[in-house]
Amino acid sequence: MSAPTSEPARGTARIPAGVKITATAPVQRAGGGYDEAPTVVLEAPPPPPAAPRAVPADVEPPRRPARRVVPRPKWVVAAVLVFVFVSLLLVEAYANARFTPDHQSEPGDTTIVPDRIIEGGPIINAPPGQEARSYRLPPKTIALTFDDGPDPTWTPRVLAALERYGAKGTFFVIGSQVVRYPELADELARKGHELGVHTFTHPDVATLPQWRRRMEYSQTQLALAEAAGVRSSLLRFPYSSTADAIDDNAWRLLTKAGELGYVTVVNDRDSQDWARPGVDQVVANMIPDGDQGAVVLLHDAGGDRAQTVQALERFIPMMQARGYSFVTVTDGLRRALTDPRTGAAPTVLRNPPADAADRQRGLALASAVRIADWSLQFFALLFLVVGLLTLARTLLLFVLSGRQARRRRGDWSWGPPVTAPVSVIVPAYNEREGIEAAVRSLAGGDYPGGIEVIVVDDGSTDDTADIAASLGLPNVRVIRKANGGKSSALNTGVAAARSDIIVMVDGDTVFEHDSVRQLVQPFADPEVGAVAGNVKVGNRASLVARWQHIEYVIGFNLDRRLYESLRCMPTVPGAIGAWRKDALLSVGGMSDDTLAEDTDVTIAFGRAGWKVVYEGRARAWTEAPASLGQLWRQRYRWSYGTMQAMWKHRAALVDDGPSGRFGRRGLPFLALFGIALPLLAPVIDLLAVYALLFAGRAETVLAWLAMLGLQMVTGVVAFRLDKERLTPLWTLPLQQFAYRQLMYLVLIQSLVTALTGGRLRWHKLRRTGEASVQT
Repeated sequence: MSAPTSEPARGTARIPAGVKITATAPVQRAGGGYDEAPTVVLEAPPPPPAAPRAVPADVEPPRRPARRVVPRPKWVVAAVLVFVFVSLLLVEAYANARFTPDHQSEPGDTTIVPDRIIEGGPIINAPPGQEARSYRLPPKTIALTFDDGPDPTWTPRVLAALERYGAKGTFFVIGSQVVRYPELADELARKGHELGVHTFTHPDVATLPQWRRRMEYSQTQLALAEAAGVRSSLLRFPYSSTADAIDDNAWRLLTKAGELGYVTVVNDRDSQDWARPGVDQVVANMIPDGDQGAVVLLHDAGGDRAQTVQALERFIPMMQARGYSFVTVTDGLRRALTDPRTGAAPTVLRNPPADAADRQRGLALASAVRIADWSLQFFALLFLVVGLLTLARTLLLFVLSGRQARRRRGDWSWGPPVTAPVSVIVPAYNEREGIEAAVRSLAGGDYPGGIEVIVVDDGSTDDTADIAASLGLPNVRVIRKANGGKSSALNTGVAAARSDIIVMVDGDTVFEHDSVRQLVQPFADPEVGAVAGNVKVGNRASLVARWQHIEYVIGFNLDRRLYESLRCMPTVPGAIGAWRKDALLSVGGMSDDTLAEDTDVTIAFGRAGWKVVYEGRARAWTEAPASLGQLWRQRYRWSYGTMQAMWKHRAALVDDGPSGRFGRRGLPFLALFGIALPLLAPVIDLLAVYALLFAGRAETVLAWLAMLGLQMVTGVVAFRLDKERLTPLWTLPLQQFAYRQLMYLVLIQSLVTALTGGRLRWHKLRRTGEASVQT
């Protein structure tokens, strides 16, 4: 017979033009199977040479369009994404630096601290080139100072207490808090309270280098400029105390701050409200000796400040009754510097306005912190989503896959034995390393109905076809055709097949002796249109291959049990799958619309109402990529093709009948568990690293171990169902640190490039022929 020359009607598979059958095919026996015949070779004659065309000398011949190949990993893009994400986490970690409540430390040596400072007041000015001086507040004058704010809960309550009694306060703010709650800083400034610098992240500045200290001060100034439009010359170091506790280290810090134009403020009375000793004790700690003035230390953030607010409600009216006035630090300093004879006082601005440049720089700083905050909140939400999806998937796997496995125990069968002849199609492109083992395993199967093996050589440039033809096996035919892609090769085989049951096998795959027989038994159920077999990794020597072995058992075979239970199987693997020929022809055969022709046609079967089932007893051993580069190429094609297939069949989401059932069940499952969950999984790893470095380490380690434990339990269940030894699971923890990251990158690049709708050729992975049946 010769190839058709006209466009085939729907319902027929097409043999590419030029393919010519040159030998007699085996004759089918009346009882099924085929009489023995020599190996038949079908050859496609070379195309006739094109007539030469005259090309003018000044015209450059047109270039042949380059065929797109699987793109190399976009390491630059990935590096930029990782850099941006890590930068956001570092900004967040910096802005979220944890601090402990104020404490009293033992003072060190005071060999360089002037006595007048140790014995002086809490307001210290040490300008460069001038004598350092300290100041006390006048008698019956109190400056209430509040550290660590602003806080959305406690600052408004403190502010309300001050306003109730007409008192003013000085708030030494943390810059990162000002960025997060700018409206509070602005409200404090507008209502006449004073803002001072308490650093940006509340570190122990004595442990920081000078450049970092300056950054802590300047960033707080920028935060004030953006939030309230002001700046401040007042500075209070975190964990500072009274003037008599200033030692040599503190004095160096103080003089360096003076060089930057800051006036340092410590305190006379520490309320110790951070320790929450009780309201009575807080009030007692705030009362000055006699009629002395005092700078009182309190807090409006950093913990539960209910005792602080209650103490203020009692302390302010009590001291006002004694004749005390409550002022800001700057107002108190002005009173201290007022000449008692003339009443002349220096002009000291409470919070001078910030210039436009500082406001703009403050906006940039605030934007960076807020974006980092929003990003962390977003990723925390994704973390929750990933956790819920993982838990839901695990529960579904345990319940539905376990139920499917239990139903098939014992003497369960699909129905009467299937013995109809079977045609096995092997599309091959440069498969010389493994084609002999694959063909021999197929041709020598124990299936009683007869096996016809059709090797379709898709324009190989090696001796794949010659090796297959030279085997001399009576039930093997070889078709040679020009290179047209895997779908074209499969359709050629379907058109040449004489059986109503089609088995499709990759050219690097080895079948077990009973695999064909086991694979076709589900066709005893007339509703079954396709069968997915059990793909095994046949080369497990390398660590990368072992990781794929784990993935095949857990991520593929266990999932197929789940999908079968829900009647939404998305993929019959190209390595081992069986099809009803008439059903395959009715959906148009194997399409080249996507890179995942097996997923494309499987979805088409589901939409057409056919059952697609999983037969775990039919096992095929395939050669998994042994290097990360080869793995990249394979998984990119899979991921990209799956996304294309989902997009192609998107109309199923709104269809009626079987198509709608598959669309509203299978496509969401595939989107959630095949794309969304793997894409979001890096959030777990990145947030785990972030938390390990900047948050609670014990909690992070426990959470990560819990996730790993869940994966390990899933792996044990999957390996038991597949009757596999558990030994390879010891590599599962290592898989989290290399293999998973590559899969992340594959999915991300696939998602981006899938939007272009580009086509890739049938990409050939390098094979070694190492796939074999593992016992």
